[in-house]
Amino acid sequence: MTSGGLPVFAPPHIGAEARDDGTVVLQGDDLAPYAPSMAHLFRAGAAAHPERVLATQPTPGGRSSLTWGEAREQADAIAQSLLDHGLGLDRPVVVLSGNSLEHLVLMLGAFTAGVPIVSLSTAYSLLSRDHARVREIVELCTPGLVFAEHADAYARVLEVVRPDVPAQAAGIGDLVRTAPTAAVDEALAALGPDTVAKIGFTSGSTGLPKGVLTTHRMLCSNQQALGQVWPFVREEPPVLVDWLPWSHTFGGNHNLGQVIAFGGTLHIDDGRPVPQLFDRTVGSLREHPPTVYYNVPAGYALLVPRLESDREFAERFLSRLRFMFYAAAALPEALWDRLRALADDVADHDIPLTASWGMTETAPGATTAHFDTARCGCIGVPLPGVTLKLARAGDKHEIRLRGPNVTPGYHRNPEATAAAFDDEGYLRTGDAARLVDPGDPAQGLMFDGRLSEDFKLASGTWVTVGRLRTALVSAAGVLRDAVIAGHDGDYVAALAWVDPAEARRVCGADADLALDDPRLRDHLVRALETVNDGAGSAGRIERLLLLEEPPSLDGGEITDKGYVNQRRVLDLRAQDVARLLAEAPGASVITAAARSPRSPAPA
Repeated sequence: MTSGGLPVFAPPHIGAEARDDGTVVLQGDDLAPYAPSMAHLFRAGAAAHPERVLATQPTPGGRSSLTWGEAREQADAIAQSLLDHGLGLDRPVVVLSGNSLEHLVLMLGAFTAGVPIVSLSTAYSLLSRDHARVREIVELCTPGLVFAEHADAYARVLEVVRPDVPAQAAGIGDLVRTAPTAAVDEALAALGPDTVAKIGFTSGSTGLPKGVLTTHRMLCSNQQALGQVWPFVREEPPVLVDWLPWSHTFGGNHNLGQVIAFGGTLHIDDGRPVPQLFDRTVGSLREHPPTVYYNVPAGYALLVPRLESDREFAERFLSRLRFMFYAAAALPEALWDRLRALADDVADHDIPLTASWGMTETAPGATTAHFDTARCGCIGVPLPGVTLKLARAGDKHEIRLRGPNVTPGYHRNPEATAAAFDDEGYLRTGDAARLVDPGDPAQGLMFDGRLSEDFKLASGTWVTVGRLRTALVSAAGVLRDAVIAGHDGDYVAALAWVDPAEARRVCGADADLALDDPRLRDHLVRALETVNDGAGSAGRIERLLLLEEPPSLDGGEITDKGYVNQRRVLDLRAQDVARLLAEAPGASVITAAARSPRSPAPA
C-alpha cells in the first residue's frame, strides 16, 4: 500500500537463530544513521518550516496554536533560563502538569540545554491525597526546578515539594523572558546520543519508583527506525490528534517524538478514553482529521460505536488516515473486526490496523507490525537495529532486548540496573511472546502476556491471564474490561465491567441494562460457553462477577494510559474476589452454563 510516492509499510527482513536450549534470537533490519539529539531534529524542522503549525491545544474560545518558529524562539529562551538555574543530570526539571503548549516548549528547551526533563502523571499531583509518589520522585531526582502550568490547581503539591525544591515556576512566563546567549549554542554543541534527555517513570502502582534513563540515542534511534518501517512519513508530515499523556512513553516519546522528527503537527486532545470525557476526543477528531491515529484499546472501544452510528463523522475521521495503531494492551478480536469493517466500508483507500510493543526502557519502540498480513494480537517484528531474544521461561518465552533503543539503566539505582540485564546484555522485560509461524519469523510475534500476571491453579496448571482476558472480552462484546482471578484455586474466574452502550446494542435494549438483567446475564453465560468450548481447566472461566464501581485511577487500578492493572484490582477488591470464589456463590455471580429460566435459550 502506498501514500503518495512512498509506501506506508516497508516489508520486514528478519534474521533468526534457533538455539539448542529453545531460545530464539530475531534480528531486525539494519538501522540507518540517526540524529545526535532530539534538539538537533527540532532545530532542523524549525529552520525548514518555521511557519508550519507545530501544535495546538483546546481553549475556552477554540484552539491556541504554536508554530515551529515560535517554538524555537521560546525553547532557546527557556534553555538559557535552565542553564542560568544550574540544571543538569543531578538537577533536572520536573513537570507536574499535563500535555500543553507550555509543557511542549519547556521540553524542547530542556532538550536544547541538555537538561533531563521528568514529566509526571497528573494523577500523582491532582488525584493523590498525600502526594507520596511525587515526594518519592523528588527525593530520588533532586530536581533544580519544578514546573506546573497553573499555580492554583497545583498549589497543594507545590507546597509539599517546596522544602526540597524552592525553585518553582507556575507557567513559562519568566522562563521565556530570558534572553538567549552563546551558552545555548554551546550547550547544543555538547549534546550527544548518550546525553540523558528524560527520566521516565513507569505507571505501576506498587513499590518504590524507578527512574528510567532515557537518552537522545534511544529517542532518535526509535524515530529513525519508524521512518524506515513507515516510509511515507518522510514525505507526508504526520498530523496527530492525541490525548496520550507525555508522562508515559507512548504519548511522550513515540507520538510526540514522531511529530518532532518528521516535521508534523500535533493537535492536543484534552479528552480521555472514559465516557464522561470522550466527547472532547470526538470533537477534536471532527475538527482535525489525523493522518495517523494512536490509541489504547479502551479508546477504540469508545470510538467504534461513535463511528458506526455517525457515517459523516466516520468519513471525516478516515478521510486522510494512513493507519490505525493500538498498543499498551491487547485489542479484543471483535473490536478489531469492527474497525476493519468500518475502514473497508467507509474509506476510499486502504487503512491498515497495526500494533506495536515496547516499554519505558525502550523509549518505547521495540517491535511493530509493518505488514498488511498482521492479525489481531500480533505485535510485529523487531524494529531496525533491535535484536530480540525469546528466552525460555517455563512454558513461555520472555522477550529480551538489545539495541540503541535500550536504556543504559535506572537513575541512581545500580542494583536495579544490574538485575535488569542478563549475562548477554539483553534487557529482561517480563513480557512473553510467541512466533506466529516458527517457520517464518517475518510473520511476527504474538504477545503472550506478562509473566508476573500468570498464575497456577491448585492442579499446578498455568493460567495465561492476558490470553484468557482477551478471549473473554472478545467473546462477550459487552465488557469494557476484565481481570482474571483464581490463583491456587480449583478454577478460573473473572471480575468485569460492562460497557452500557454495547450492552444495549447487543441485547437489543432501549435503555441501560441493570447488571442483574436476565438478557445481559444470559448473553454472558453464552459468552462463557464460547470461551470454554473445548478448553482445559486453565482455559475455562467458570464464574463471572460484574462490578458497578469503575476501576480507579487514583487507586492505581487503571493507569493514565488507559489499561487495567490486573494485580492492583485483585488487591483492592479482595471482597469482590471472595464473593466470586465463595464455596456457595451468591445470585450476583454468573456461572458457566447457568442460563436464567426467565429468558429462552438461543435458537
